Amino acid sequence: MSGRLALLTVVIALFSVLTVLALTDVGYLGILEPHFQTWGGGQVFADLVIVCTLACIWMLSDARTSGVSAWPFLVITLFLGSFGPLLYLVAREVRAGARRQASA
Repeated sequence: MSGRLALLTVVIALFSVLTVLALTDVGYLGILEPHFQTWGGGQVFADLVIVCTLACIWMLSDARTSGVSAWPFLVITLFLGSFGPLLYLVAREVRAGARRQASA
């Protein structure tokens, strides 16, 4: 396992724990609700939408060269935010590792 893959696995695991705790505490809509109550919350929400949109554009572009289909990860990003790009990076790293082994 590469260092990048190990780091991504740790980040996904920790973010998953945080997400489960948040969902258990306030539910899916409860996570979104504070973003519509203040201008500051709205700014954070807009920032997340912009970053996720940029990540989707990058995944589509990068998928052409990495050989990984971006579409499942775009759907994941639409519903689960950062999990989409994080899982895309894992798939990309696994694919690159398989290519390195095949050429060795």
